[in-house]
Amino acid sequence: MNTPAHLLIGAAAMGRPGQARVTTAAVLGALAPDLSLYLMVSVSIWGMGIPAETVFRQLYYSDAWQAVFAVDNSFVLWGAGLLLALWRKSPVFIAFTGAALLHLAFDFPLHTHDARQHFWPLSSWVFESPVSYWDSRAHADIVGPVALMISFGCLAWIWRQYRSLAFKAFAALLAAAELMSSGIWRFIF
Repeated sequence: MNTPAHLLIGAAAMGRPGQARVTTAAVLGALAPDLSLYLMVSVSIWGMGIPAETVFRQLYYSDAWQAVFAVDNSFVLWGAGLLLALWRKSPVFIAFTGAALLHLAFDFPLHTHDARQHFWPLSSWVFESPVSYWDSRAHADIVGPVALMISFGCLAWIWRQYRSLAFKAFAALLAAAELMSSGIWRFIF
C-alpha cells in the first residue's frame, strides 16, 4: 500500500481520540516501516544526484538496501516490540508498534518482486505475492481502488471520532495524497 493509506489505517486502528500522544505514536508507527526508504531515496536522488530510475531499478534491489528494509519490515522485531509494550502496559508504545505491524500486515500480501524479508532475523525468505498495490500486471487495477476505499473509510471514521480540526485536516490531506499516489502508480506502471 502507499504510505498515506498506512498512516490513515494506523491512525484509525491504533490512535485514540482525545489522546494526542497515542494517536501521534500510531501515525509515526505506521510511517516507520517506510521511513528508511524515504530517507535513502531522498539522499540518493537529491543529495547525491543519482537518477530516480537508477534508485528504483538498481539501488532498491541491492543487498545493502534490502538489508535495511529487512530490519524495519520485520514482523519478528515489531512483534517483539509489541510484546514488550504490552508487558510494560505502555499505550503510546502499543500504538506505535501496533501501527507498524498493521503496516506490515497490509504490505505482506501486496508486494511482488519488490517484497521484503518480513521474517528477518529468523529467515531471509521473501514472499513474492501475485498481487500488487502498484503494478497493473499484478492486479493493481483492483487493489488500488480497494486500498483507496479503505483509506476513505478510515478518513470517515477519523472525522466522526476526533474533535481536533487540525487532525481532521491532516487526515484529509493523507486521503488526498492516497488518491493522487494511487493514480500515479497506475499511470506509471
